[in-house]
Amino acid sequence: MSRNLPSDQLRDPLARRSFIERCAKVSFGLSVLPFFNQLAAAADAAPGSAPNAGLPGFGKAKRVIFIQLNGGMSHIDTFDPKVGGSKGPGATISTKAGFQLTDYLPETAKVAGRLAVIRNMTAKVGVHASAAYLMRTGFEQRGTVQHPMLGAWAQHFLGASSKTLPSTVCVGRPSNHGNGWFPAAYSPLPILSPNDGLQNIKGLADADTQSRRLDLLAQLNGSFAGAPTDENVKAYNEFYESTFQLMKSKDLAAFDLAAESAATKARFGTSKFGQGCLLARRLVEHGVRFVEVSHGGWDMHATLDTRMKDVGADFDHGYAALIQDLEAKGLLDSTLVVVATEFGRKPDFSGGGRGHHPLVFSTVLAGGGVKRGYVHGASDAKGYAPDGEGVTPGSLHATIAHAAGLPVQTDIITSAGRPMQVGNKAKPVTALFA
Repeated sequence: MSRNLPSDQLRDPLARRSFIERCAKVSFGLSVLPFFNQLAAAADAAPGSAPNAGLPGFGKAKRVIFIQLNGGMSHIDTFDPKVGGSKGPGATISTKAGFQLTDYLPETAKVAGRLAVIRNMTAKVGVHASAAYLMRTGFEQRGTVQHPMLGAWAQHFLGASSKTLPSTVCVGRPSNHGNGWFPAAYSPLPILSPNDGLQNIKGLADADTQSRRLDLLAQLNGSFAGAPTDENVKAYNEFYESTFQLMKSKDLAAFDLAAESAATKARFGTSKFGQGCLLARRLVEHGVRFVEVSHGGWDMHATLDTRMKDVGADFDHGYAALIQDLEAKGLLDSTLVVVATEFGRKPDFSGGGRGHHPLVFSTVLAGGGVKRGYVHGASDAKGYAPDGEGVTPGSLHATIAHAAGLPVQTDIITSAGRPMQVGNKAKPVTALFA
Protein backbone atom coordinates (compact mmCIF):
# COMPACT_ATOMS: atom_id res chain seq x y z
CA MET A 1 0.00 0.00 0.00
CA SER A 2 1.42 3.34 -1.04
CA ARG A 3 1.92 5.91 1.71
CA ASN A 4 1.84 8.88 -0.63
CA LEU A 5 -0.85 10.56 -2.67
CA PRO A 6 -0.36 12.81 -5.73
CA SER A 7 -0.20 16.47 -4.84
CA ASP A 8 -3.57 17.20 -6.44
CA GLN A 9 -5.21 14.60 -4.20
CA LEU A 10 -3.53 16.08 -1.14
CA ARG A 11 -5.24 19.33 -1.97
CA ASP A 12 -8.64 17.61 -2.37
CA PRO A 13 -10.37 16.98 1.00
CA LEU A 14 -12.68 14.34 -0.47
CA ALA A 15 -9.80 12.43 -2.03
CA ARG A 16 -7.88 12.46 1.25
CA ARG A 17 -10.95 11.33 3.16
CA SER A 18 -11.58 8.54 0.63
CA PHE A 19 -7.94 7.39 0.91
CA ILE A 20 -8.09 7.17 4.71
CA GLU A 21 -11.47 5.46 4.52
CA ARG A 22 -10.13 2.73 2.23
CA CYS A 23 -7.14 2.18 4.48
CA ALA A 24 -9.29 2.00 7.58
CA LYS A 25 -11.69 -0.44 5.94
CA VAL A 26 -8.82 -2.80 5.21
CA SER A 27 -7.11 -2.41 8.56
CA PHE A 28 -9.96 -1.86 11.01
CA GLY A 29 -13.13 -3.43 9.61
CA LEU A 30 -16.04 -1.99 7.63
CA SER A 31 -18.78 -1.95 10.24
CA VAL A 32 -16.86 0.12 12.79
CA LEU A 33 -15.49 2.66 10.33
CA PRO A 34 -17.96 5.58 10.48
CA PHE A 35 -17.97 5.82 14.28
CA PHE A 36 -15.82 8.72 15.44
CA ASN A 37 -15.06 10.59 18.62
CA GLN A 38 -18.49 11.54 19.91
CA LEU A 39 -17.16 13.89 22.57
CA ALA A 40 -14.91 15.76 20.18
CA ALA A 41 -17.91 16.14 17.88
CA ALA A 42 -20.07 18.00 20.43
CA ALA A 43 -22.58 20.35 18.90
CA ASP A 44 -21.40 23.78 17.84
CA ALA A 45 -24.93 25.10 18.16
CA ALA A 46 -27.70 24.62 20.67
CA PRO A 47 -31.47 24.93 20.23
CA GLY A 48 -31.77 27.52 22.98
CA SER A 49 -35.19 29.11 22.75
CA ALA A 50 -36.31 27.31 19.61
CA PRO A 51 -39.05 29.20 17.73
CA ASN A 52 -41.16 26.00 17.76
CA ALA A 53 -40.58 25.23 21.47
CA GLY A 54 -44.05 26.35 22.52
CA LEU A 55 -45.92 24.22 19.98
CA PRO A 56 -47.57 20.86 20.83
CA GLY A 57 -45.24 17.86 20.94
CA PHE A 58 -41.94 19.73 21.11
CA GLY A 59 -39.15 17.61 22.60
CA LYS A 60 -41.37 14.65 23.51
CA ALA A 61 -39.23 12.18 21.54
CA LYS A 62 -35.90 11.49 23.23
CA ARG A 63 -35.17 8.77 20.69
CA VAL A 64 -36.23 8.08 17.09
CA ILE A 65 -36.49 4.75 15.24
CA PHE A 66 -36.88 5.40 11.51
CA ILE A 67 -38.07 2.39 9.48
CA GLN A 68 -37.45 2.84 5.76
CA LEU A 69 -39.45 0.55 3.41
CA ASN A 70 -37.36 0.31 0.25
CA GLY A 71 -39.04 -0.11 -3.12
CA GLY A 72 -42.25 1.82 -2.46
CA MET A 73 -44.99 0.44 -0.22
CA SER A 74 -48.46 0.35 -1.74
CA HIS A 75 -50.60 2.55 0.48
CA ILE A 76 -53.77 1.00 -0.97
CA ASP A 77 -52.68 -2.51 0.04
CA THR A 78 -51.57 -1.56 3.56
CA PHE A 79 -52.60 1.59 5.47
CA ASP A 80 -55.14 3.17 3.07
CA PRO A 81 -57.40 0.44 1.60
CA LYS A 82 -59.86 1.32 -1.17
CA VAL A 83 -62.89 -0.20 -2.86
CA GLY A 84 -63.82 -0.51 -6.52
CA GLY A 85 -61.24 -0.57 -9.27
CA SER A 86 -58.39 0.53 -7.02
CA LYS A 87 -58.83 -2.35 -4.60
CA GLY A 88 -56.09 -4.94 -4.57
CA PRO A 89 -56.19 -8.65 -3.68
CA GLY A 90 -56.17 -8.09 0.10
CA ALA A 91 -59.32 -7.87 2.20
CA THR A 92 -60.10 -4.86 4.38
CA ILE A 93 -60.13 -5.26 8.16
CA SER A 94 -61.37 -2.85 10.81
CA THR A 95 -59.32 -1.94 13.85
CA LYS A 96 -60.38 -0.99 17.36
CA ALA A 97 -58.91 2.46 16.64
CA GLY A 98 -61.72 3.05 14.15
CA PHE A 99 -59.74 3.03 10.91
CA GLN A 100 -59.14 0.27 8.39
CA LEU A 101 -56.06 -1.61 7.21
CA THR A 102 -55.70 -4.58 4.88
CA ASP A 103 -55.50 -8.15 6.10
CA TYR A 104 -51.82 -8.25 5.10
CA LEU A 105 -51.21 -6.43 8.41
CA PRO A 106 -53.10 -8.38 11.09
CA GLU A 107 -50.47 -7.84 13.82
CA THR A 108 -50.24 -4.12 13.06
CA ALA A 109 -54.02 -3.94 13.33
CA LYS A 110 -53.68 -5.11 16.94
CA VAL A 111 -51.53 -2.07 17.79
CA ALA A 112 -53.50 0.39 15.65
CA GLY A 113 -54.62 2.20 18.79
CA ARG A 114 -51.04 3.38 19.30
CA LEU A 115 -50.55 4.64 15.73
CA ALA A 116 -50.98 7.91 13.83
CA VAL A 117 -51.38 7.21 10.11
CA ILE A 118 -50.63 10.01 7.62
CA ARG A 119 -52.62 9.23 4.47
CA ASN A 120 -51.88 12.40 2.50
CA MET A 121 -48.10 12.23 2.03
CA THR A 122 -47.11 13.67 -1.34
CA ALA A 123 -43.91 14.11 -3.36
CA LYS A 124 -42.69 14.63 -6.92
CA VAL A 125 -39.93 12.02 -7.09
CA GLY A 126 -40.79 8.58 -8.45
CA VAL A 127 -37.32 7.10 -9.04
CA HIS A 128 -36.09 4.67 -6.39
CA ALA A 129 -32.67 6.04 -5.42
CA SER A 130 -33.75 9.69 -5.54
CA ALA A 131 -36.98 9.01 -3.65
CA ALA A 132 -35.16 7.04 -0.95
CA TYR A 133 -32.72 9.94 -0.58
CA LEU A 134 -35.61 12.41 -0.27
CA MET A 135 -37.34 10.36 2.42
CA ARG A 136 -34.11 9.90 4.41
CA THR A 137 -33.06 13.56 4.29
CA GLY A 138 -36.12 15.71 3.50
CA PHE A 139 -34.23 17.19 0.51
CA GLU A 140 -34.25 16.37 -3.18
CA GLN A 141 -30.85 15.45 -4.59
CA ARG A 142 -29.08 18.49 -6.02
CA GLY A 143 -25.79 18.10 -7.86
CA THR A 144 -22.92 17.13 -5.59
CA VAL A 145 -24.52 18.42 -2.35
CA GLN A 146 -24.94 15.69 0.27
CA HIS A 147 -27.70 16.35 2.80
CA PRO A 148 -27.64 14.96 6.35
CA MET A 149 -29.92 12.42 7.96
CA LEU A 150 -31.99 13.51 10.94
CA GLY A 151 -29.54 11.85 13.33
CA ALA A 152 -26.82 14.25 12.18
CA TRP A 153 -29.11 17.26 12.62
CA ALA A 154 -29.90 16.11 16.16
CA GLN A 155 -26.23 15.67 17.00
CA HIS A 156 -25.48 19.15 15.67
CA PHE A 157 -28.11 20.82 17.85
CA LEU A 158 -28.16 18.52 20.89
CA GLY A 159 -24.65 17.06 20.99
CA ALA A 160 -23.75 13.39 21.35
CA SER A 161 -26.35 11.16 22.96
CA SER A 162 -23.80 8.92 24.71
CA LYS A 163 -20.21 9.11 25.95
CA THR A 164 -19.31 5.83 24.25
CA LEU A 165 -22.06 4.78 21.83
CA PRO A 166 -22.67 6.47 18.48
CA SER A 167 -25.58 8.87 18.29
CA THR A 168 -26.85 7.38 15.02
CA VAL A 169 -26.93 3.77 13.78
CA CYS A 170 -28.15 2.37 10.44
CA VAL A 171 -29.34 -1.24 10.50
CA GLY A 172 -29.53 -3.16 7.24
CA ARG A 173 -27.71 -0.79 4.88
CA PRO A 174 -24.34 0.99 4.53
CA SER A 175 -24.28 4.47 6.07
CA ASN A 176 -23.15 6.30 2.90
CA HIS A 177 -21.85 9.18 5.00
CA GLY A 178 -25.25 10.28 6.30
CA ASN A 179 -23.58 13.23 8.00
CA GLY A 180 -24.06 15.34 4.85
CA TRP A 181 -22.39 18.73 5.34
CA PHE A 182 -21.82 18.12 9.06
CA PRO A 183 -18.48 16.71 10.31
CA ALA A 184 -17.65 13.08 9.61
CA ALA A 185 -18.07 12.46 13.35
CA TYR A 186 -21.84 12.69 12.76
CA SER A 187 -21.86 9.74 10.35
CA PRO A 188 -24.11 6.83 11.33
CA LEU A 189 -22.60 3.53 12.37
CA PRO A 190 -23.74 0.84 9.91
CA ILE A 191 -24.80 -2.60 11.14
CA LEU A 192 -25.37 -4.71 8.03
CA SER A 193 -26.46 -7.82 9.93
CA PRO A 194 -28.24 -7.37 13.28
CA ASN A 195 -27.36 -10.91 14.40
CA ASP A 196 -23.67 -10.33 13.70
CA GLY A 197 -23.58 -6.91 15.38
CA LEU A 198 -20.24 -5.10 15.35
CA GLN A 199 -17.58 -6.86 13.33
CA ASN A 200 -13.81 -7.18 13.88
CA ILE A 201 -14.00 -6.07 17.50
CA LYS A 202 -11.79 -8.77 19.01
CA GLY A 203 -8.76 -7.66 17.08
CA LEU A 204 -9.42 -4.05 18.00
CA ALA A 205 -9.53 -4.96 21.68
CA ASP A 206 -6.15 -6.70 21.51
CA ALA A 207 -3.32 -4.48 22.82
CA ASP A 208 -0.72 -5.69 20.28
CA THR A 209 -3.12 -5.15 17.40
CA GLN A 210 -3.93 -1.68 18.69
CA SER A 211 -0.25 -0.80 18.82
CA ARG A 212 0.40 -1.94 15.25
CA ARG A 213 -2.59 -0.12 13.88
CA LEU A 214 -1.83 3.07 15.73
CA ASP A 215 1.61 2.91 14.15
CA LEU A 216 -0.10 2.65 10.77
CA LEU A 217 -2.18 5.70 11.66
CA ALA A 218 1.00 7.67 12.44
CA GLN A 219 2.37 6.69 9.03
CA LEU A 220 -0.83 7.83 7.34
CA ASN A 221 -0.66 11.12 9.19
CA GLY A 222 2.83 11.62 7.84
CA SER A 223 1.53 11.14 4.30
CA PHE A 224 -0.64 14.22 4.71
CA ALA A 225 2.07 16.49 6.06
CA GLY A 226 1.70 19.91 4.53
CA ALA A 227 -1.82 19.28 3.32
CA PRO A 228 -4.44 21.96 3.97
CA THR A 229 -6.39 21.67 7.23
CA ASP A 230 -9.26 19.20 6.81
CA GLU A 231 -11.74 18.53 9.60
CA ASN A 232 -12.83 15.28 7.94
CA VAL A 233 -9.30 13.88 8.01
CA LYS A 234 -9.00 14.97 11.63
CA ALA A 235 -12.24 13.13 12.42
CA TYR A 236 -10.92 9.96 10.81
CA ASN A 237 -7.79 10.24 12.92
CA GLU A 238 -9.93 10.55 16.04
CA PHE A 239 -11.93 7.49 15.03
CA TYR A 240 -9.42 5.05 16.48
CA GLU A 241 -9.37 6.47 19.99
CA SER A 242 -13.15 6.56 20.32
CA THR A 243 -13.47 3.08 18.82
CA PHE A 244 -11.10 1.71 21.46
CA GLN A 245 -13.21 3.43 24.12
CA LEU A 246 -16.28 1.63 22.82
CA MET A 247 -14.49 -1.72 22.73
CA LYS A 248 -13.70 -1.37 26.44
CA SER A 249 -17.14 -0.12 27.41
CA LYS A 250 -19.98 -2.16 28.91
CA ASP A 251 -22.22 -0.38 26.40
CA LEU A 252 -20.86 -2.74 23.74
CA ALA A 253 -23.50 -5.17 25.01
CA ALA A 254 -26.17 -3.02 23.34
CA PHE A 255 -25.23 -4.62 20.01
CA ASP A 256 -25.46 -8.21 21.28
CA LEU A 257 -28.81 -9.87 20.56
CA ALA A 258 -27.63 -12.97 22.41
CA ALA A 259 -28.62 -11.14 25.59
CA GLU A 260 -32.28 -11.41 24.58
CA SER A 261 -34.39 -14.46 25.46
CA ALA A 262 -35.42 -16.98 22.82
CA ALA A 263 -39.05 -16.00 23.40
CA THR A 264 -38.32 -12.31 22.71
CA LYS A 265 -36.40 -13.13 19.54
CA ALA A 266 -39.27 -15.30 18.35
CA ARG A 267 -41.78 -12.48 18.87
CA PHE A 268 -39.79 -10.21 16.58
CA GLY A 269 -39.25 -12.95 13.99
CA THR A 270 -36.06 -14.52 12.72
CA SER A 271 -35.74 -12.34 9.60
CA LYS A 272 -33.11 -9.66 9.18
CA PHE A 273 -35.80 -6.99 9.56
CA GLY A 274 -37.38 -8.51 12.67
CA GLN A 275 -34.03 -8.88 14.38
CA GLY A 276 -33.17 -5.36 13.19
CA CYS A 277 -36.23 -4.03 15.02
CA LEU A 278 -35.13 -5.89 18.15
CA LEU A 279 -31.63 -4.43 17.82
CA ALA A 280 -33.15 -0.95 17.39
CA ARG A 281 -35.03 -1.38 20.65
CA ARG A 282 -31.83 -2.44 22.43
CA LEU A 283 -29.89 0.50 21.00
CA VAL A 284 -32.38 3.20 22.02
CA GLU A 285 -32.62 1.51 25.41
CA HIS A 286 -28.85 1.98 25.85
CA GLY A 287 -28.75 5.63 24.75
CA VAL A 288 -28.49 5.72 20.93
CA ARG A 289 -30.65 8.65 19.83
CA PHE A 290 -31.44 7.79 16.18
CA VAL A 291 -31.70 4.32 14.61
CA GLU A 292 -32.67 3.62 11.02
CA VAL A 293 -33.88 0.12 10.11
CA SER A 294 -34.19 -0.78 6.42
CA HIS A 295 -36.64 -3.26 4.95
CA GLY A 296 -36.63 -4.14 1.25
CA GLY A 297 -38.79 -5.91 -1.29
CA TRP A 298 -41.65 -3.42 -1.72
CA ASP A 299 -41.21 -2.78 -5.46
CA MET A 300 -44.22 -4.88 -6.52
CA HIS A 301 -44.89 -4.36 -10.21
CA ALA A 302 -46.25 -7.93 -10.41
CA THR A 303 -47.35 -10.80 -8.17
CA LEU A 304 -48.32 -8.32 -5.46
CA ASP A 305 -50.55 -10.82 -3.69
CA THR A 306 -47.77 -13.38 -3.28
CA ARG A 307 -45.15 -10.76 -2.44
CA MET A 308 -47.35 -9.05 0.14
CA LYS A 309 -47.95 -12.37 1.88
CA ASP A 310 -44.20 -12.62 2.40
CA VAL A 311 -42.82 -9.06 2.53
CA GLY A 312 -45.89 -7.61 4.23
CA ALA A 313 -45.98 -10.38 6.82
CA ASP A 314 -42.30 -9.88 7.62
CA PHE A 315 -42.83 -6.16 8.21
CA ASP A 316 -46.09 -6.74 10.09
CA HIS A 317 -44.54 -9.18 12.54
CA GLY A 318 -41.40 -7.16 13.37
CA TYR A 319 -43.08 -3.75 13.47
CA ALA A 320 -45.93 -4.79 15.77
CA ALA A 321 -43.48 -6.51 18.12
CA LEU A 322 -41.38 -3.34 18.26
CA ILE A 323 -44.36 -1.19 19.22
CA GLN A 324 -45.48 -3.70 21.85
CA ASP A 325 -41.99 -4.10 23.29
CA LEU A 326 -41.36 -0.37 23.57
CA GLU A 327 -44.65 0.14 25.35
CA ALA A 328 -44.06 -2.80 27.72
CA LYS A 329 -40.70 -1.28 28.69
CA GLY A 330 -42.16 2.19 29.20
CA LEU A 331 -40.23 3.62 26.23
CA LEU A 332 -42.94 4.26 23.64
CA ASP A 333 -44.08 7.65 24.92
CA SER A 334 -40.52 8.99 24.65
CA THR A 335 -39.54 7.10 21.47
CA LEU A 336 -40.89 8.18 18.08
CA VAL A 337 -41.21 5.26 15.66
CA VAL A 338 -41.53 6.33 12.02
CA VAL A 339 -42.52 4.11 9.08
CA ALA A 340 -41.51 5.79 5.83
CA THR A 341 -41.30 4.62 2.24
CA GLU A 342 -40.02 5.90 -1.09
CA PHE A 343 -43.45 6.54 -2.61
CA GLY A 344 -46.84 4.87 -3.05
CA ARG A 345 -48.21 2.70 -5.85
CA LYS A 346 -50.71 3.47 -8.61
CA PRO A 347 -54.44 2.90 -8.08
CA ASP A 348 -54.51 0.81 -11.27
CA PHE A 349 -54.10 -2.82 -10.26
CA SER A 350 -52.84 -4.30 -13.52
CA GLY A 351 -50.61 -7.24 -14.30
CA GLY A 352 -50.90 -8.41 -10.73
CA GLY A 353 -49.10 -5.34 -9.34
CA ARG A 354 -48.83 -1.55 -9.30
CA GLY A 355 -46.41 1.02 -10.72
CA HIS A 356 -44.59 3.85 -8.92
CA HIS A 357 -46.77 6.68 -7.64
CA PRO A 358 -45.30 9.54 -5.56
CA LEU A 359 -48.38 11.79 -5.76
CA VAL A 360 -49.94 10.26 -2.65
CA PHE A 361 -48.83 7.62 -0.14
CA SER A 362 -48.88 6.82 3.57
CA THR A 363 -46.46 7.06 6.47
CA VAL A 364 -47.02 6.03 10.08
CA LEU A 365 -45.89 7.48 13.41
CA ALA A 366 -46.14 6.00 16.88
CA GLY A 367 -45.04 7.19 20.32
CA GLY A 368 -42.99 10.33 20.93
CA GLY A 369 -46.01 12.48 21.79
CA VAL A 370 -48.12 11.79 18.66
CA LYS A 371 -51.85 11.14 18.89
CA ARG A 372 -52.93 7.53 19.28
CA GLY A 373 -55.43 5.84 16.98
CA TYR A 374 -55.37 8.86 14.69
CA VAL A 375 -55.58 9.32 10.92
CA HIS A 376 -54.18 12.55 9.51
CA GLY A 377 -55.41 13.66 6.09
CA ALA A 378 -56.76 11.44 3.35
CA SER A 379 -56.27 10.39 -0.22
CA ASP A 380 -59.11 10.65 -2.73
CA ALA A 381 -61.54 7.79 -3.35
CA LYS A 382 -59.20 6.07 -5.80
CA GLY A 383 -56.01 6.63 -3.82
CA TYR A 384 -54.58 8.74 -6.63
CA ALA A 385 -53.99 12.15 -4.97
CA PRO A 386 -54.31 13.87 -1.59
CA ASP A 387 -57.84 14.94 -0.70
CA GLY A 388 -56.83 18.51 0.04
CA GLU A 389 -53.39 19.70 1.06
CA GLY A 390 -50.69 17.04 1.33
CA VAL A 391 -47.77 16.48 3.72
CA THR A 392 -44.37 16.68 2.01
CA PRO A 393 -41.25 14.73 3.00
CA GLY A 394 -39.79 18.03 4.23
CA SER A 395 -42.77 18.52 6.54
CA LEU A 396 -42.40 14.95 7.79
CA HIS A 397 -38.76 15.64 8.66
CA ALA A 398 -39.66 18.94 10.30
CA THR A 399 -42.28 17.08 12.34
CA ILE A 400 -39.81 14.45 13.52
CA ALA A 401 -37.23 17.13 14.28
CA HIS A 402 -39.85 19.10 16.25
CA ALA A 403 -40.71 16.02 18.30
CA ALA A 404 -37.00 15.49 18.97
CA GLY A 405 -36.65 19.02 20.33
CA LEU A 406 -34.77 20.60 17.43
CA PRO A 407 -35.22 24.23 16.39
CA VAL A 408 -37.23 23.88 13.19
CA GLN A 409 -37.11 26.67 10.59
CA THR A 410 -33.80 27.86 12.02
CA ASP A 411 -30.92 28.48 9.62
CA ILE A 412 -27.51 26.94 9.98
CA ILE A 413 -24.68 28.02 7.70
CA THR A 414 -22.90 25.12 6.01
CA SER A 415 -19.16 25.06 5.31
CA ALA A 416 -20.03 26.15 1.77
CA GLY A 417 -21.67 29.28 3.20
CA ARG A 418 -25.24 28.22 2.44
CA PRO A 419 -28.14 28.71 4.90
CA MET A 420 -29.96 25.40 5.46
CA GLN A 421 -32.83 24.23 7.65
CA VAL A 422 -33.88 20.77 8.80
CA GLY A 423 -36.83 19.76 6.66
CA ASN A 424 -35.80 22.18 3.90
CA LYS A 425 -37.76 25.13 5.38
CA ALA A 426 -40.96 23.10 5.83
CA LYS A 427 -43.22 23.42 8.88
CA PRO A 428 -43.93 20.61 11.35
CA VAL A 429 -47.39 19.09 11.30
CA THR A 430 -48.36 19.93 14.87
CA ALA A 431 -51.87 18.50 14.45
CA LEU A 432 -50.25 15.07 14.81
CA PHE A 433 -49.44 15.69 18.47
CA ALA A 434 -51.69 15.19 21.43
